[in-house]
Amino acid sequence: MDGGFATDLDDATWRRVDLPHDWSIEDLRATDEEPLPTIPVTEGEWRFSRGDDPSRREPGLDDSGWQTVQLPANWETHSGYTEDNVYGWYRRRIDVPQDLRGREVVLSVGKVDDVDETFVNGVRVGGLGGFPPNYQSAWDKPRRYKVPAGLLHGDGADLVAVRVFDGTGNGGLYAAAPPSVRSGPFDSEAVGGGAVGFTVGGVGWYRKVFTLPETMRGKRVTITFDGVYMDSQVWINGEKLGEHPYGYTAFSFDLTPHLRFGSETNVIAVRVDASGKTSRWYPGSGIYRHVTLTLTDPMHVGQWGVCVTTPEVTPKRATVHGECRIANDGARSAQVRVEWTVVGPEGGAVASASATGSIPAGTAIDVSGDASVPDPQLWSPDSPTLYRLATIVSVGGRPVDGVSTAFGIRTISVDAANGFLLNGKPIELRGGCVHHDNGPLGACAYDRAEERRVELLKASGFDAIRTAHNPPSAAFLDACDRVGMLVMDEAFDCWRQGKNPEDYHCFFDAWWKRDVESMVLRDRNHPSVVFWSIGNEIVEQGTPEGATMGAELAGYVRSLDPTRPVAQAAHPGTDPWENMDTLFGELQLGGYNYKWDKYVPDHNRVPARVIAGTESFPSQCFNSWMATADNPWVIGDFVWTSFDYLGEVALGHTHYEGERSHYGTWPWTAANCGDIDICGLKRPQSYYRDAVWGTGGDVSCFVHTPPPEGKTGEVVYGWGWPNVQASWTWPGMDGKPLTVDVYSSCPQVRVLLNGRDLGLKETTRAARFTATYEVPYEPGELVAAGLDAGGNEVARWTLRTAGPPAAIRLTPDRTTITADGQDLCFVTVEILDSQGLPNAMADDLVRFALTGPGKIVAVANSNPRSVESFQQPQRKAWRGKCLVVIRAATRPGTVTLTAEGEGLQPATCKLTVSG
Repeated sequence: MDGGFATDLDDATWRRVDLPHDWSIEDLRATDEEPLPTIPVTEGEWRFSRGDDPSRREPGLDDSGWQTVQLPANWETHSGYTEDNVYGWYRRRIDVPQDLRGREVVLSVGKVDDVDETFVNGVRVGGLGGFPPNYQSAWDKPRRYKVPAGLLHGDGADLVAVRVFDGTGNGGLYAAAPPSVRSGPFDSEAVGGGAVGFTVGGVGWYRKVFTLPETMRGKRVTITFDGVYMDSQVWINGEKLGEHPYGYTAFSFDLTPHLRFGSETNVIAVRVDASGKTSRWYPGSGIYRHVTLTLTDPMHVGQWGVCVTTPEVTPKRATVHGECRIANDGARSAQVRVEWTVVGPEGGAVASASATGSIPAGTAIDVSGDASVPDPQLWSPDSPTLYRLATIVSVGGRPVDGVSTAFGIRTISVDAANGFLLNGKPIELRGGCVHHDNGPLGACAYDRAEERRVELLKASGFDAIRTAHNPPSAAFLDACDRVGMLVMDEAFDCWRQGKNPEDYHCFFDAWWKRDVESMVLRDRNHPSVVFWSIGNEIVEQGTPEGATMGAELAGYVRSLDPTRPVAQAAHPGTDPWENMDTLFGELQLGGYNYKWDKYVPDHNRVPARVIAGTESFPSQCFNSWMATADNPWVIGDFVWTSFDYLGEVALGHTHYEGERSHYGTWPWTAANCGDIDICGLKRPQSYYRDAVWGTGGDVSCFVHTPPPEGKTGEVVYGWGWPNVQASWTWPGMDGKPLTVDVYSSCPQVRVLLNGRDLGLKETTRAARFTATYEVPYEPGELVAAGLDAGGNEVARWTLRTAGPPAAIRLTPDRTTITADGQDLCFVTVEILDSQGLPNAMADDLVRFALTGPGKIVAVANSNPRSVESFQQPQRKAWRGKCLVVIRAATRPGTVTLTAEGEGLQPATCKLTVSG
């Protein structure tokens, strides 16, 4: 719709929503992007010709001499066309049904290996992939293209021409598109496809009507959005305030000149445009982070105007340097006084400072001062101690504004000889990349959801996070500060050259400085943030243009904050890799994606370079971590990825020999590559990482899932992991051998089956911390015991055979939540047998009911192929588990959750919602 900003618009029929809000995670409604009628053209007789010629799109071209072929089929099959890096054209005429003539329709061309351009009557209607020289395969994506009304004429005269480029392997128009399916929030024909998890974007409007008392007249009122995805425009009382295209940076507007007071209403309107192909992962849609309204006097602290640093730190004393930007929006100049008080972890004042300055009307000035803190408690992942800097601005002895800023006292440095030093001590970063979504909550950045992700990662041994590939929510960084997590704060996934037609490259030149400012100024006081990253796998990296742009970006970041190293994560495909030298020379940290094999030769070539593995494959965990641990100039390793996410579907899928990769295909909805899945459950690869990191004398045991009949050989790509489960429940496998992997940081392990000793094996570094057993299946108990060097048992992992599903168990992550309308409780749901053992094979449908001051805001399981609703009060278990997320209301009381399923003993749990 247009005109959603009008003050007299009747929005009584609009849905009421709470913020944060993401409409892409909601169930599709009948009005959401109703599908156009489809004309399938894949199957049937086509004309085919090898080679390339632009004239082949023309309707009048004589193609009678072309080969006649039956499709769908690869061109190796229908024409013996076996060369690589070649072109070919297909042409056919279609008869449009009478009722579709003159209408906009969808042309379903099918799947093309690798790249296509499709023309109707000589007019290009679409294409997927990238032709040389910017080749990019799109072999797995169905080609469905909108054909404008009036382009089709009917009577069998309409020509469809498809230009195809094949890189390697098979080529041609090889399969029809699967039928369209809509389920929950998922649409198999979503514009963004598997990249965004088959979710739907589009355009949405938000409106907020409010009143302001007369007593607020003369105040300055600012609205700040922490994140809106994407391309937003904001109005107040019909006046446009401006726009903000990037979906991941915070922005604000001054509402003051346009406000009404007393009984008159004010209307804020926000238009959000998440249309088209904007992302390579699930971005969500809408106002998905917090919105705040700030009231100040005309003399006030500027937006993100307080900066805290700790330039000198010793065991006895720390210097806390405070800077404050003060703006004077009043009509007269004024003398101001700024007072800083450092508040210690226990809540008392521990130091203070002050400064004065004169500010002419309509200007801003920066003032600064130093406070000396005795016996400082240093911030680190092991001891995340936080101080607060209370800033008070006064005019004529009267306080006019105040800001409280959390910070940590700590020092950081990096160099090739010593690596990364935090408070003077070397740390090897046990890192993981995270996208911004919260699984079943979509992009909604609830404070508790953000905190829970950080807590789960910390509990799994991570001490560092890379915010791939954009600035996170402020709530996420607040959690990293409190929990103790080091952060590489990343700005962009592209610069001038995009990766999708409607992504950030469309706005880069006009907006990059403002977005860098937003990231750095908002986030610079977080002690958790120890690196800035200016980009990820930038298309123009390794070129002179990329080096120049990167140097400008890095220089601008340093001008805003000179206290932290600047990095960039580089795509491994730069050839030759040495082309990165110029840009890396402008940075304090070179980010290597999937290039652990370059750590030593690059150090020999450029000894001063500091390196981090900014992305690494789960399946190469051993190699990438050993290359980190052995080389001091490599400061850490960030796995792709630490927490699973929606979109980039089937990235980590493991399949069997003879099968095509499922990457990007329906009905996959999640990447399936995270150490922790979208429900927050630890996956097998994470247990292996525990052993490789050696964070404790641990042991874990997993069983390879027997392949389907006739299938042999798992194909594990870099982002995948073998198809293993922590289960000893395998009906029908009696007497048949099962492969059992034991991961351990203990020097040796022993496996026992029903008390019988199956042998002792090493799990040292030489054994890659893994022991493999072939165990004939019999029900009962399988035990893996971790032993120390003296043969003493120090750790144990037990798998027991479960009986048929009989009951449900509910386990909330917390039993008390806050009545603020925002707090969350995550309840894990398990299917048990009659003896109370979890059944890892159970897939029962569980239904939920809730009473009391709360609401079920999400349900989920960890099945990366599930297209169930995230919002309906039911969910199928997957591998015996699912998840319910409860949001507190704004009144106190008791919430009771009930779960039941057919043939299962129901379960309840109670939560206290505290006022």
